[in-house]
Amino acid sequence: SGGARMQEGIYSLMQMAKTSTVLARLHEKALPFISVLTHPTTGGVTASYAMLGDVNLAEPGALIGFAGPRVIEETIKQELPEGFQRSEFVQEHGMVDLVVDRRELKSVIEKLLRHQHAGWSD
Repeated sequence: SGGARMQEGIYSLMQMAKTSTVLARLHEKALPFISVLTHPTTGGVTASYAMLGDVNLAEPGALIGFAGPRVIEETIKQELPEGFQRSEFVQEHGMVDLVVDRRELKSVIEKLLRHQHAGWSD
């Protein structure tokens, strides 16, 4: 998601809180939430539920952050590092667990769920 914009109305913003509440219920029941971050994942979505995954996956090259790089550069009056806010950069800095090509998502998610399921039987 590119975020929920005010132009989309208050109902759009309310959905972020509702989604975060449902994710808390999943966590209470020890059910996994695998977040898949695609290009772009920015704004309030990043600040709320996008980063709450038990496992956070991202597509290669996806822009992931709260504000875009241009806005940040204008605010801090500094040039940002190469690849700043791209999925590989945020993985190196601990915000994303795996960078996975879209064609491999199904098999990676299946492996993650099988691993989780194996833990349930212990």
